[in-house]
Amino acid sequence: MTTLPHPETEVLDTHACLELLRSTQFGRLAVVVDDKPQIFPVNHVVDHGGIAFRTAAGTKLAGATGQPVAYEIDGYDLQEGRAWSVVVHGVARETTAIDEVVAALALPLHPWAPGSPKPHVVRIEPEQISGRRFHINGGETLIP
Repeated sequence: MTTLPHPETEVLDTHACLELLRSTQFGRLAVVVDDKPQIFPVNHVVDHGGIAFRTAAGTKLAGATGQPVAYEIDGYDLQEGRAWSVVVHGVARETTAIDEVVAALALPLHPWAPGSPKPHVVRIEPEQISGRRFHINGGETLIP
């Protein structure tokens, strides 16, 4: 069953979704690990229409690599009282070919979290990108 959005909800086209993905550096990666959904915050860059991020070895890398994933970003504009959300569905692949690794290391992609190095570059190749923009209920009261 398809549910139509509220009439005041703007359905964003792929171009607008990619613009929003490029405008922010932070999102949430959703994977399934041991039959349970897991969500990981990551910082990203958009490169050649895909989403790239760095990570260390562990649950996130194991749960994402070669698997279907979802990636979500969202935000809001206090001046307009509007919020937006973009969701990308695709398969995550670790970058392993030497030329791709070298190219990925040249991206402005630096891990935010301190701690262990994050030598693995993962790329989500989008199969579906969707987005919505909508007025926040009571949004006009968000600005003092």
